[in-house]
Amino acid sequence: MLRAGVWGTAAGALGLQVPESAAAAAEAARPVGHRDWKRLAKALSPGATLYLPHGSVYPSLALPFNHRYAGIRPAGIVACATTGDVSAAVRWAREVGLPAVPRTGLGHNYAGYSTTTGLLLNMARMKSIVSTPTGDARSRVYGPMKVVHDAGTVTVRAGVTNGDLHPLLEDQGMFVPTGRCPSVGVAGLVLGGGIGFSDKMFGLTCDRLVSTTVVLADGRAVKASKDSHPDLFWACRGGAGNNFGVNTSFTFQYEQFEGTVGFYQLRWSLDSVLPVVAAAQHIAQDTADDKRFHLRLGIGTNGTTRAQIRANANVNAIGQFYGTVQELRAILDPLLKIGTPEERARNSASVRQVTPGEASVLLSATTPIDRFATKSAILNSRTLLTDQQVSAAAQRLLDWPGSSNEDGAGFAMFALGGEINQVPPNATAFVHRTDLFVFAAETSWADYDLPSVAEANLHWLKQFYDDIFADESPEHAYQNFPDPTLKNWRRAYYGTNYPRLVKVKRKYDPTGFFNYPQAIGTR
Repeated sequence: MLRAGVWGTAAGALGLQVPESAAAAAEAARPVGHRDWKRLAKALSPGATLYLPHGSVYPSLALPFNHRYAGIRPAGIVACATTGDVSAAVRWAREVGLPAVPRTGLGHNYAGYSTTTGLLLNMARMKSIVSTPTGDARSRVYGPMKVVHDAGTVTVRAGVTNGDLHPLLEDQGMFVPTGRCPSVGVAGLVLGGGIGFSDKMFGLTCDRLVSTTVVLADGRAVKASKDSHPDLFWACRGGAGNNFGVNTSFTFQYEQFEGTVGFYQLRWSLDSVLPVVAAAQHIAQDTADDKRFHLRLGIGTNGTTRAQIRANANVNAIGQFYGTVQELRAILDPLLKIGTPEERARNSASVRQVTPGEASVLLSATTPIDRFATKSAILNSRTLLTDQQVSAAAQRLLDWPGSSNEDGAGFAMFALGGEINQVPPNATAFVHRTDLFVFAAETSWADYDLPSVAEANLHWLKQFYDDIFADESPEHAYQNFPDPTLKNWRRAYYGTNYPRLVKVKRKYDPTGFFNYPQAIGTR
């Protein structure tokens, strides 16, 4: 007899039928019959569930965050509850000839690499968070903020999101550097590096990693740390997800906060784009070694008509500072002097002291959304944007074809430096340790926009990026903003670390079971 609920809400026990598209994909590898699925179901723990395409829950679990890849449908979905479930699912997938791809909840991968026509491993049920204080922590005061550095460790399972960690900060003052979007999984964030609004102060998310449990391609679960499987541990800090195994838990060093931080949110019309971007880049250079100051700079617009697109076009900056408001105002002074009287007054009023919990809410945003495409770059002191490049970007922004997606289009620049750049480029798989910005150009459209709108947006994004980098494309790009059209992605994402990643791949996944178009290769 099958356990109740194993097949999903409306699957039934017998007579299982897989929709034509998913069945064709599965058939291409090897016929997967009812007995195969039944065997997988029996191998799972009571807390796990197997969903097949005809169940009522399946559609919501199959849909990735980027609806651009909604047509890629898994042959089956396992909602995993334990590491043992992941091991059983990986072994089963290998035996029947299906790929297995992990996804933390919504599956935010920009290039759709958390989708599959094989077996999707949904990790959203693995939500536990366990903290352990340490006795040898050190404290330091940054203006109105007291920080207990390395106050303890927190172990999270693979279904935990940025949003799940925010209550620890708000309620207990416990902090792990995470990203901006609440629904992004910590797993994908840390495996590709992990930028955010505290990375200069405390390092990337991957820099706080102490250990991680990984289910390998043969189904074995191993714990990787500096003392156990150190080569795998090195690769898991920036080598990107779904390359070496399925990570089921992560242990991080956390900080303890007490006090307040400085916050700012500035905005101007696009008329001020040249002085704003120039001033912000100078500030980023001047504060590259000041780990207290964090900045995101961007330009953007949204709308469906030419008038709306022009009216909504703007340049903006947002961030936080571990120090006094007076110090923050001094840093921001060149920016606060730019704009109309109304803009200057509004921007000045935005600079204020808030609690770390309030800052995490103010800085959070779920973006991009619905259907989108992205092209990224890593900028250093030699490749900062010139006035000519910024002018080209602003002009092309006004020519955006428009869409029904309120997220619109534009670019964002996330400042690097501080603790990030104190780590040697070869100390972790994350190689971008001597740079100033992660740059991301984006465009978006809605599910109900016509195919011609999607096509126009994709064409515009290429023009936008090419206009900005007309003379020479940047050498590097951010692996957590993957671009499926990027030709030199091995060098761009991983630089001189790629050959070492290949060696790790050969050792832990010699047959390339974990694979996708931009996966680490075995040669």
